Amino acid sequence: MIERALEKFLFASRWLLAPFYVALVVSLALMLLKTMQEIIHFLPLAFSLTESEVILAVLSLVDLTLTGSLIVIVIFSGYENFVSKIDESEHKDWPEWMGKIDFTGLKLKLLSSIVAISAIQLLKSFMNVKNVSDRDLMWLVVIHVVFVASGVLLAWTDKIAGSAEKH
Repeated sequence: MIERALEKFLFASRWLLAPFYVALVVSLALMLLKTMQEIIHFLPLAFSLTESEVILAVLSLVDLTLTGSLIVIVIFSGYENFVSKIDESEHKDWPEWMGKIDFTGLKLKLLSSIVAISAIQLLKSFMNVKNVSDRDLMWLVVIHVVFVASGVLLAWTDKIAGSAEKH
């Protein structure tokens, strides 16, 4: 009886994660505000910006978009994997990937997005190389390489674990 009550309590505790996902929705709204701020900042300057400045502005928008997409992936995948299933029949435009990403897939998507965001930051620094110190550039490259290596190692270990489960 005590064991059953403890298990019910532990199972119900998963709902403590729900406010974390609500907080991520709030952060997604903040990302939208930042995106609007970037557009408002660069739009009046569109005809006076150099090609490099336009590319930097676009890369900033791509960076914000990737980060927002990452937040959405974490919200839905995390909620479905750890809190509760969402009834997809009530949503006509339900994306096909939702509900099919397990924790391993979530980790890989998360790390892939981080690598892409890191690559964009690195590209932005290369586009603005005159204003970036060699030391900062070196650290950006090192950090990006670490993210890439981490992604490859994570994918490799997940592949090994998947192969081991099949045998």
